[in-house]
Amino acid sequence: MKELTETEIKKIAYNCRKATYLIEKQQIGKITLREKLELKIHLTGCAICVTFMRQSAVINQMARKLVNADSNTLKLDEKFKERMQKRINSRLNKN
Repeated sequence: MKELTETEIKKIAYNCRKATYLIEKQQIGKITLREKLELKIHLTGCAICVTFMRQSAVINQMARKLVNADSNTLKLDEKFKERMQKRINSRLNKN
C-alpha cells in the first residue's frame, strides 16, 4: 500500500463528504484497507462524522429489522386506523 502524503492526509481530515460515503459503504459491505485508514484519520478529528456513523448504524439496523420482520407485525391496529381516518376526514372537511 502506498504511503499517504501530508497533503492527502489533510484532504482526508477535512472531507466529511468522503467520510460519510465511506461510512455508508462500510455499512453495506467491505471497504479497502486504504479506505479504512482514511476513515479512521477523519473520524479522529471529526465528532460530527462520528455521530453520523453511530446514527447510520442504528438506522441501518432498524431498516434490516423491518425488511426481515414478519409481515403481521407491520400491520396497523384497526382502532388506530379508524382514528387516523377520522382525523383525515375532519381536515379534508375544513377545506
